Amino acid sequence: MKKVFTFSFLLVCTFIAHAQKIPFSRQYSHEQVDRAQLSICGLDGTKDGNFTPYADNAALNKVANNAINKQVDHLQKEIENKDLNNNDKIKYLRGLYELLYAYRNYFIGQQISGAQLVNVLKGYQEAMDLEIKGQDITPVIVKYKYEVAALLTMNMAFKDNPGKSGFSNILINKEIALHPTIALEILDKNPGFPATDSVIKAVALDSADALYNYASSYTQLGERIRKSKDPLVSIIARIASSRSSDGSFSGRQYMPFLDAIYHGSLTMDEVGDAIADPVKYFKLLVKTEINYAGRALHQDTAMAWQTIINKIHVEGVDNFINKVNGLHEKTNDIRYACLKPLSALDLYYLVVSSEEEIYTSSYINGKDYGLYNLLWQKGGKDMTGDGLLMAVNFDHFRKWIKMAANYNTLDNFLGRMNPNNAQLLMKAFVRGLDKGKGANDLEDAVDVAGSYSSLNNPQIQKLVLDEVQNNLELAKQTHNEKAYNIYDILNTLFLSMDPANNIDVSAKLGIEPVYFMPINNLKDSSGRIIIQQFTYGDPDGLMNYNMFMNAFNIKGWKTTSNQYWSQVSSTTGTPITIYTNKPLDELKALDDEAQQKLDSYLKDNNLHPTLVFHRGHSYYLPTTIEQLVPSARVVLLGSCGGFQSLNKVLEKAPEAQIISSKQTGVGDLNTPVIVGIVKTLQKGDNLNWVKMWKDFSAQLHGDARFADYVPPYQNLSAVFIMAYQKLQQKEKEKADSIDVSNATSKN
Repeated sequence: MKKVFTFSFLLVCTFIAHAQKIPFSRQYSHEQVDRAQLSICGLDGTKDGNFTPYADNAALNKVANNAINKQVDHLQKEIENKDLNNNDKIKYLRGLYELLYAYRNYFIGQQISGAQLVNVLKGYQEAMDLEIKGQDITPVIVKYKYEVAALLTMNMAFKDNPGKSGFSNILINKEIALHPTIALEILDKNPGFPATDSVIKAVALDSADALYNYASSYTQLGERIRKSKDPLVSIIARIASSRSSDGSFSGRQYMPFLDAIYHGSLTMDEVGDAIADPVKYFKLLVKTEINYAGRALHQDTAMAWQTIINKIHVEGVDNFINKVNGLHEKTNDIRYACLKPLSALDLYYLVVSSEEEIYTSSYINGKDYGLYNLLWQKGGKDMTGDGLLMAVNFDHFRKWIKMAANYNTLDNFLGRMNPNNAQLLMKAFVRGLDKGKGANDLEDAVDVAGSYSSLNNPQIQKLVLDEVQNNLELAKQTHNEKAYNIYDILNTLFLSMDPANNIDVSAKLGIEPVYFMPINNLKDSSGRIIIQQFTYGDPDGLMNYNMFMNAFNIKGWKTTSNQYWSQVSSTTGTPITIYTNKPLDELKALDDEAQQKLDSYLKDNNLHPTLVFHRGHSYYLPTTIEQLVPSARVVLLGSCGGFQSLNKVLEKAPEAQIISSKQTGVGDLNTPVIVGIVKTLQKGDNLNWVKMWKDFSAQLHGDARFADYVPPYQNLSAVFIMAYQKLQQKEKEKADSIDVSNATSKN
């Protein structure tokens, strides 16, 4: 039945209830089901009585809509027609509306898809039929996916089922299979799970760092890990329990070397000797990482490899990069003094692990300074470009090439090797982009995407494009779907950089436009544009805040403030309100409190920012990203646009256009960019990024620092991620179709 408006719908329900001679004692239960139907129909943002959760998939929308309307109505009628007493009919009606509300919560939490409602309802009907016969519903729980099984096992209609005692272990197995990365978290909540030891061993091999977290905990799971007889688990437990001379836990310093310790090439004493000396420790990390990279070339992946990669980043940034960045106003001999004990290979790892932190002037500074130049000085005259990469076993070589392209040192680097080798290297740069694994499996492809617009040599640019097209054709011939998707996106993006190709990236990749942002996409239902700006409580943050407030202390704008934030609103033109938290003392975490207060205010008042400006150093960026809202359509990062940040932004705000910088944004450049964006919107114009970037460059009189700012249409890394995520969404929809079809064919 069609449900449009609650009042009229309930009148219809009353009529139908009378027509079907439903006793008064059950009419309320039916109304509860009907309300649950309406509630789910509203999840797509409309009040038309239909459930259309997919943006552009009519087939699956039909499936989901039929489920919430026809399938639920059929279940209601079936319950009424069954030979059951009044209490049992109320029981199953109550179970049905509780099931629908539980599904609603799962859907809102993105734990289940729209089309899966079909299987939820089919599972309920099958379980109900068995329950009525007094039979175990375990076969139904086993049959369906975790999210469906979970909804059924928590339902009150089956709380006394004969198979109830076994439901938990079935669900745990399903949940671990679905979410292996949180297997230990699942075990921690279920200490009696029979296969705990087997799961612990598997996690030790695949995610040793996760096991470490629990090995030192005072929980039943932690105790089980420490008592394990498995050699690898025992070593992890020993490392987790290790302490330094002052009694503090020091296991984190040992974990990057887990594989080497386990196989006997390093001892814990050898690692312990290096921990106290940052230089010695960093060198040991680099030496071990190079060994691991060499093994990977022969398909031998070291355990906890990501842990050592992360540790190199942390140690490198904390002990070297931040020092060099922080001394940018000092003389070069002082600024780069901390790098003297390091080798050329050490400097290589400092570069490739600090993409999101390193300043341009820290990377390249004249002819003699910057990490790039110092690396070659330390390497000596005999070190060649390909020799450097061979020395590190080609570890992170795509990141090295991407950064060299972005900082305009790629020609210099390629010139340090035989031309034939340079060509082979750039071909290798493009090949095998589908081979990535784990959470960062697309990072190599994103690096290739992010480097193309910075390739200044036409021959190199053509070589890269040709190799992309060769790999696209190969993927097509070998039916490698993942490779095809990656190279098809890259081919489209690279061809679109030449206006003569007349490629509409948005239409071809099925994503939002990247060359402009329509103003109507930024307005809320009242026609107002909401902007949120994040500031931080360090001296630079205070300066940027004051600069921003002064910029809008002009005709056409008004300002109000409270203890935690300021509100800047337009009085003419397009209604615009900018909310910016005050840069309160970071040492007392008051800036964080101000941001949280503002976040809560916006949420409580149904205000959804469509533009977000990050005003702070790169080390504050994760905090800003964590608070991003899905409504954000334009995001100014003001710091490096590396894979991690871009990926996290698009996870939070999938349709965001991103403005990033190759280094930490500069306050006196960020402000005119922000003012230019806001005033364009105030006039009622769309954000035409190509035109605006030309205007910004002219306004800033060709300021060389502005060349580090990357507009959305040139941010190919972000566009690649957005396009690939769109394809992944299509794959999920395809899986939904298959799953629903299979469930239908089994009945």
